[in-house]
Amino acid sequence: MYVKDVEVKNQVGLHARPATFFIQKANEFRASIWIEKEERRVNAKSLLGILSLGIVGGTKIRIIADGQDEQTAVDSLVDLVDSGFSDENR
Repeated sequence: MYVKDVEVKNQVGLHARPATFFIQKANEFRASIWIEKEERRVNAKSLLGILSLGIVGGTKIRIIADGQDEQTAVDSLVDLVDSGFSDENR
């Protein structure tokens, strides 16, 4: 299991469009991936799950992966969040 914390920097947070980019990136990996905010954990490959967390700009989240490509998955998703979901990092 591999875990990293990251702060969501873009103003709108992880809502519809950025969440879709996040899910597309998460689905590139075989590992099971979750996002944790405070005490809630959801599947990072589920749009409804991510949206249910209500992640806004400035929120700290934890990205957790378990599987053969867990470290690459978490590092790639952290990079995406750090980029503010800009196109050149997708």
